Amino acid sequence: MPRSLTSLPPAQVENTPEFDIAEAEDFVRQHHAEHPDLGPVEARLAEVHAEIAATGTYRHTTAELTFGARVAWRNSSRCIGRLYWRSLKVRDLRETSTPADVAAECVEHLRLATNGGKIRPVITIFAPAEPGMPAPSILNEQIVRYAAYRGPDGGVLGDARNLALTELALKRGWQPPASRGPFDVLPLMVTCEGEEPALVEIPSDAVLEVPLSHPDLPWLAALGVKWHAVPAISNMRLRIGGIDYPSAPFNGWYMGTEIGARNLADHDRYDLLPYLAKRMGLDMSSEATLWRDRALIELNRAVLHSFGEAGVTITDHHTESRRFLTHLEKEEAAGRPCPADWSWIVPPVSGGLTPVYHRYYDSGDLLPNFFPAGKPSGCPVAH
Repeated sequence: MPRSLTSLPPAQVENTPEFDIAEAEDFVRQHHAEHPDLGPVEARLAEVHAEIAATGTYRHTTAELTFGARVAWRNSSRCIGRLYWRSLKVRDLRETSTPADVAAECVEHLRLATNGGKIRPVITIFAPAEPGMPAPSILNEQIVRYAAYRGPDGGVLGDARNLALTELALKRGWQPPASRGPFDVLPLMVTCEGEEPALVEIPSDAVLEVPLSHPDLPWLAALGVKWHAVPAISNMRLRIGGIDYPSAPFNGWYMGTEIGARNLADHDRYDLLPYLAKRMGLDMSSEATLWRDRALIELNRAVLHSFGEAGVTITDHHTESRRFLTHLEKEEAAGRPCPADWSWIVPPVSGGLTPVYHRYYDSGDLLPNFFPAGKPSGCPVAH
């Protein structure tokens, strides 16, 4: 049997950074259990123990990295789209750590994921956090983020969520368009201790955007509202078998409500509902007229209609809710738990009309998984 860290000579224990060997063992055993063709697990466990004893960490095989990334998506309790976890394309870029190279590969990630509008789930995994080896960090919450500019009257032009990120980009030398607009794409900002930080403009031909129109409200197309096609989350920490990958941007495709009921509707984002309600001629004299609800439904119709017209992959909340329960059934049939955060799984529009509303779910976080950068491993991912 492989030795544990506590069985090493005292000198070796003192010189070995803390490492959760049990977590590494659990992952290796899980990988072999779900892939019986790999054969007995003992030989691989011995390799992992020896490498940790010698270096304080170990290196995943390409197969382990691929499996770990896919299972991390499978375990993400706040994600409703996990039915597709096996289709995740894993880009192994662990040798890439300089900020400029990381930024360049994030642009390539966008191109691969966009796929002409037929969005592909992709993850790009950069250098891990290793003893004495700083790992790159992507400051953007998603690869594509829209800038926000505060006006002299205190109002905000753009995505108010990104005020701090925009200010940082400006301080680092970013030159926004001469005519600032509500959908200016921010540059990618990547840092790594001991390296020059990178601030890289994302080429316009790498960012597929969908202009919004509406099947029954022709004036909506003239507003210039749009959204980008690929939701590539870039500031999460991927943890696999005790190893952290601080930079591992990943994407699925949008569910319409993410754009229509949150990004464009939230009061601290674009806050479009009051304007749309006025243009629709709705009675806004009282909340009881449900003007917000009526405007929200039409905004979400516009999102689904526009992505459909543009040939860009998107899904609606009713369809995705049914697909999630299919995923849940598959996981239960495989004898695996399927944690889900009810408050995130239930859509922000017509939640009670979807099948995911009417049941309870297992709680807790499984590993591998995604976590907020710099937070303990028990913190859940935000999608």
